[in-house]
Amino acid sequence: MNKLLLLGDEAIAQAGIDAGMSGIFAYPGTPSTEITEYVRSSPESKKRGIAANWAANEKTAAEQALGMSYAGKRAMTCMKHVGLNVAADVFLNAAITGANGGLIFVVADDPSMHSSQNEQDSRVYGKFAMVPILEPSNQQEAYDMVHIGFDISEKLQVPVMLRITTRLAHSRAGVARKKTREQNQFKLPEDLKQFILLPAIARKRYQMLLDNQEAFQKLSDESLYNQYFPADDTSLGIIACGLAYNYLMENYPDRKVPYPIVKVTQYPLPQYHIKELYNTCDEILVIEEGYPVVEEMMKGFLDDGKKIKGRLDGSLPRTGELNPNHVGRALGIPMPETLKVPDMLAKRPPSLCKGCPHIDSFLGLNEAIEEYGEGRVFSDIGCYTLSALPPYHSINTCVDMGASITMAKGAADAGMRPSVAVIGDSTFTHSGITGLLDAVNDQSNITVVILDNATTGMTGGQPSSAFEKIEDICKGVGVEEDHIRVIKPLKKRHEENTQVFREELAYEGVSVIIPRRECIVTLNKRMRQKFKEKSKANS
Repeated sequence: MNKLLLLGDEAIAQAGIDAGMSGIFAYPGTPSTEITEYVRSSPESKKRGIAANWAANEKTAAEQALGMSYAGKRAMTCMKHVGLNVAADVFLNAAITGANGGLIFVVADDPSMHSSQNEQDSRVYGKFAMVPILEPSNQQEAYDMVHIGFDISEKLQVPVMLRITTRLAHSRAGVARKKTREQNQFKLPEDLKQFILLPAIARKRYQMLLDNQEAFQKLSDESLYNQYFPADDTSLGIIACGLAYNYLMENYPDRKVPYPIVKVTQYPLPQYHIKELYNTCDEILVIEEGYPVVEEMMKGFLDDGKKIKGRLDGSLPRTGELNPNHVGRALGIPMPETLKVPDMLAKRPPSLCKGCPHIDSFLGLNEAIEEYGEGRVFSDIGCYTLSALPPYHSINTCVDMGASITMAKGAADAGMRPSVAVIGDSTFTHSGITGLLDAVNDQSNITVVILDNATTGMTGGQPSSAFEKIEDICKGVGVEEDHIRVIKPLKKRHEENTQVFREELAYEGVSVIIPRRECIVTLNKRMRQKFKEKSKANS
């Protein structure tokens, strides 16, 4: 059928199927639930092999979608507005890592709290993350904007937010389908360090996001879905955002509004149309669902035409910390040139401690995975992130706490074999268990390496919640006992440990390898303390 009668949610789901989506990941939450349900029940989706999985929460769902994007495939993650609070960590950081395959965050807001605990407006999150936002005014646009969103995401390598509201999600209209597009082929990122948010990389990625703002603005200004409708009565100008445009038109059965209108369905705000409206009309009415986001941007606190200087106009730097010299220059005070730091004093990158158990773990993993090629190891936040640096070059991502397992799962669902997650014992109990549960529930082919150094090493050696519990946790979430392997990372055991890695990388299913040896720093501290106590007892 070329035309279907669909709910807004169903239009988004069908668009994903038609636009070459390879996976959709979500946690159920009204008014977004029907999107994933539609894909899961669609014979067409099953025929095309689209992964359509419920996750343990919105964060793990978003990370799986990011992992699928890493593998070059188009992915969608869906949630209601309060679910974005749960996924905020990955959403904001994904704006920095960027996307490889097209990545869309569908967020369904719930004005009037029909089934929610608040009315928050997800456009604020989109503006906060500085990513393009699409806000359809009807079901056809919801369908079309999925196609557009994937195209924008891949063209500019950035996640895109598709923001809808309850009324659009749960009302029906006729939707004309586009020609079905084939799914993307598996493709690793051109820059295999793109997804590793170590500070030195993250700063560059953040600057790239800032540099892209002009392109986002140009797309919005030229969008066919942002429109200016002139009219004769310029005593009032109207800005109507998303579904609010329909609310406006319902007051005029003949659809002839006497006032000029700017219809906004793509953000950043279309500056050209907004300025034309502002300069033409005596006053402006802003109609928008949710918070007065556009109204605040239009109105401001002191709209008297005076120039406002700061970080947006370049008077102060847009990135990094401020200092007295920055402020002085903005005030017009002559400042001396900053002295260049001599090369001999340049900062040396941090490295794994001498004797760190992670060294032996990564050497074994590197050797075992070499035959499969690079770009297959998803890591997490901890000391072991330093394995991204020479001489190891072992990992390919570091996004947020717990994302290693879920991104590995998303990449595995995209067809990556093998797909490996490396996570610390403390991070595993912080945010990794739910991702492992998702992998077990969906029988994903991933190998999870839980580096157990018996402490929270990166932050000073605090107790780990995982201490002496990891095997039981893995068994409890359903990992087969035969594929929970404990090894001792020592140089003398390199060959046998590498063989364990080889065996589990070849296993079809969820496997867990636990390299277990105490952190060298806490071991030294403990031994020194023990020596002091012994010396004191003998004196």
